[in-house]
Amino acid sequence: MGRRAKAGTFLPELVQLAVPTLQEAERQCPRTGPGAKPDIPDWVMAALIMIAVMNKKKSKAAQLRYLGERRAAIATWLDCAKFPSRASYYRRYRRAHRIYRVAIRLQGEQAIAEGIADPTLVAADKSLIEAQGPPWHARDRQAGDIPAGVDTESTWGYSEHDGWLQGYSYEVVVTATPATVVFPLLASVDTASASETRTFDAKIDQLPAETEAVLADSGYDANHLGERVERDEQGQRTGRRFVCPPNPRNNKRGKKRPGHADASRARSRELRGQRIKYYESRKGRRLYARRRKTVEPFNQWFKSLFELENRVWHRGLDNNRTQMLGAIFAYQLLVRYNHRLGNNNGRVRWILDSL
Repeated sequence: MGRRAKAGTFLPELVQLAVPTLQEAERQCPRTGPGAKPDIPDWVMAALIMIAVMNKKKSKAAQLRYLGERRAAIATWLDCAKFPSRASYYRRYRRAHRIYRVAIRLQGEQAIAEGIADPTLVAADKSLIEAQGPPWHARDRQAGDIPAGVDTESTWGYSEHDGWLQGYSYEVVVTATPATVVFPLLASVDTASASETRTFDAKIDQLPAETEAVLADSGYDANHLGERVERDEQGQRTGRRFVCPPNPRNNKRGKKRPGHADASRARSRELRGQRIKYYESRKGRRLYARRRKTVEPFNQWFKSLFELENRVWHRGLDNNRTQMLGAIFAYQLLVRYNHRLGNNNGRVRWILDSL
């Protein structure tokens, strides 16, 4: 049976657990270009934002007030005497997502090493969240008519769960192995219209070496994704499976002269046929069912924990990238901390509500 720490110890212990990962994330994505390094390191900014996000301070002004009220304690936890000014906090908030994206991958690797996460099966999914402000319909966009208060960086996207929605999206790759904790390993945030075939492509090279199958819905049905998961650069099998329901395609084409492009397309169709056959097999269907039991519930848990069921917290893509990736990093941290308390599950709301 697990144990529970004293409520007053949660936040400093969570910060202590997060700091090494954030520091390593900064080392892996250092600042480039001219100019001196800032007085406050990027990892400290990420830690400050994480603290505010875990306490559900939804505006940057509210976050800064909360942090300022606890400045002495936080400075001790981070061993950093300097705090950002209002202008500096607002400006650097927009770029903190770079640290978080790397930190999420690193913390996923830590969770695997600690035996918390089993990446044998993983599931990928994109989820939409509505933007702040009024809708900005296509006819108004085309006419250049911008309604008052609209978030001009948000876009329209469609999903079977949400229908048409104007806002932003996040994509996660979570563990889906039976009888293990559902743990996010990789994540990104984009506008609602971002294509899964583009956003997931950048994550394939970062999949854990132990991964044997990737589960994804039909929005991910693209030959280049399936081939990158299942084949290496030499065209040899990687040992992985890409388990994804097919989207219907119209392959009616006029006659063309035979050539290399035709042979390449024929090979892609052959490999696609093999993937479809595997998906439709009893084993493929059984594997795919893990997606519905893992990544879809994760999206509900995550949005509920960080009050993202209705709208994003901010306006603008980079602001929302920072907040959502910061929240996913915080979720990982809560699961790891819960595990250290002897609770081998993903029930972390009690920790978050006690901060």
